[in-house]
Amino acid sequence: MEYIRITKDNLENEHICCAISNNKDIQVSSKKAWLSDRFDEGLVFLKSVERGKCFIEYIPAEYAWNPIDAPGYMYIDCLWVSGSLKGHGYSTDLLNECIRDSKEKGKKGLCILAAAKKKPFLSDPKFLTAKGFTVADESDNGIQLWYLPFKYGAQVPTSKDEAETPTFKDCAKHPHIDEKGYVLYYTNQCPFNAKYVPVVEETARENGIPFKAIKIGSRQEAQNAPTPITTYALFHDGEYVTNEQMNDKKFLTLVTK
Repeated sequence: MEYIRITKDNLENEHICCAISNNKDIQVSSKKAWLSDRFDEGLVFLKSVERGKCFIEYIPAEYAWNPIDAPGYMYIDCLWVSGSLKGHGYSTDLLNECIRDSKEKGKKGLCILAAAKKKPFLSDPKFLTAKGFTVADESDNGIQLWYLPFKYGAQVPTSKDEAETPTFKDCAKHPHIDEKGYVLYYTNQCPFNAKYVPVVEETARENGIPFKAIKIGSRQEAQNAPTPITTYALFHDGEYVTNEQMNDKKFLTLVTK
């Protein structure tokens, strides 16, 4: 498999979400605008040359759009391989390149979000365990911060005691808000939000369902959000519900349960 790194120079011409063929789709353009603003902060987006969802996106943890304390670490926003590309070792290829690059940049290790059991749009805990990651912290809603510490200057990770352990900030460790009804926190980091958040807003309005969408528009807002997952976090009457993106049918099914 050949891989290509997305940069400001090739961003407009490359497909970053191969599930959407139209490069001018609002979902793609919103994601590309978000990426473009992150490149100067050290974000790396590496994807397969072949069409298909096979990529890794990572950034120095100090610039991550998540409420974590992980100074000196690299934070993996997303590691995704799907469809016919699964089962060929591409996830390992991408992770190994992230490890190599992060060590070259003098990072202490990697961190990433997951859960004890696989959740939608989060990394598989079985895969992370096999690659040497362990749980550094866990929020009240079961979202976990996993990490892989490096032995400085070495080629392999070592024990977790040799690097400072990343943690969630209190706002993420105890996710809760004071508002009633459905409240959604989201960012443009996920391209699908540009299409489906307005769909859910309209569905809620048509059905008289109390709903409020809060777009997180800056790193500072994201790092102080009341949720460990900022790409998509739905609350109901103050309690966290899910990080799974909703369309109109999924939202109405959720509400009627």
